[in-house]
Amino acid sequence: MRRRWCSAPRWSSPAVQLLVLSAGTLCALLPLCRRLPFSYFYLRSVYLDAMSEEALQDGFRRGQDALRFWRGVPASPSGFRDVTPRPELLVAVVTARRREGGELHYLLQVMQQLRVLLEDCGPRRCAEVLVCDVEGGPLDNPDAARLEGHFQVIRRTPQEQERDRGRVNTFEREKRDYVFCLRRAWQLVAPRNLLVLEDDALPGRDFFAVVRDLLGRSFAAHTLYVKLYHPERLQRYWNPEPYRLLEWVGLGVVGASALLLALPRWNPCALAFTPCPAHLLLLTLYFMAAAELLGRHYLLEARRLSPQLYAVSPATECCTPAMLFPGNASQRAAAYLEGVACSKGNAKDTALYRLARARPGEHAHSVEPNLVAHIGAYSSVRPNPPRPKLL
Repeated sequence: MRRRWCSAPRWSSPAVQLLVLSAGTLCALLPLCRRLPFSYFYLRSVYLDAMSEEALQDGFRRGQDALRFWRGVPASPSGFRDVTPRPELLVAVVTARRREGGELHYLLQVMQQLRVLLEDCGPRRCAEVLVCDVEGGPLDNPDAARLEGHFQVIRRTPQEQERDRGRVNTFEREKRDYVFCLRRAWQLVAPRNLLVLEDDALPGRDFFAVVRDLLGRSFAAHTLYVKLYHPERLQRYWNPEPYRLLEWVGLGVVGASALLLALPRWNPCALAFTPCPAHLLLLTLYFMAAAELLGRHYLLEARRLSPQLYAVSPATECCTPAMLFPGNASQRAAAYLEGVACSKGNAKDTALYRLARARPGEHAHSVEPNLVAHIGAYSSVRPNPPRPKLL
């Protein structure tokens, strides 16, 4: 009896092996993930301040580089400034002057990147591009004025400015600015598809390739909008979104099945797992836990290998840095937004999300991973801390 109680657990036990495997994974992941902001292992108290300061300095350098770029490029009467009627895709960049962080020149960064991407398209342009300046005039937004020799810039007339930007709260004013850009961009050239970028949404290298692929999928003809950005901190599996839970379980099952199928052919550690339901369940839970602790955001990056791998799912509520409106959906969205009053707790992103869900037959989608990087540390409409943080 005494020998039975004191005997050590054997390595051949699957439960012991799973325990050791889990402990080893945690110990191996911890040093690797401590600098990954969207991992559970991120050491916020150690790295956040330094990484936030580094991000601000990087943004400042990019902004100054973009400023020098646009100062050195001669204005052209043609080129990107001429927007052809009925383009397949029109990109409208909504911009407002920032009272803080102006030296980062977000708009100039975004437009420089768009110019590079458009030049990479070849003789046939991927899209037409214009700037929608929601300020009162060129003197109110110097960065937008600097781009007028390169891109078409649209603004309100003084009468429209007085009517649309009267004494209303910040959230309602932001919504009216967005609706104005949706309406005016459509009236100007009637694009077949409209993509709206905010001036701190920096497109990735595969931006136009993925957008073109999305517009070719069958769902695009029956959707109000497609979100091209969702905050990375909100992309975890442990989330009320049902599709993410299914994706999480599916990932665990695939990982567990792959391991069980590989063990008969290659098993250097003499693992005792077999393709039985109990072992499949235990390994599924192991892979699910490992994926969540590492961070779903980093696993999504593997989808960038091809535009066809980008996932389309039901839209999430926050936010609107990059929105694709297929067909004439931008005008339906504008009409919906005109019918609601925005306020704190019901900003334009929340209002549009609720409107899409409330209208029979309307659908809204999100794309993962993100097609743009949100580089705006300083907001143009909300109070800013002295030194913004990454998280």
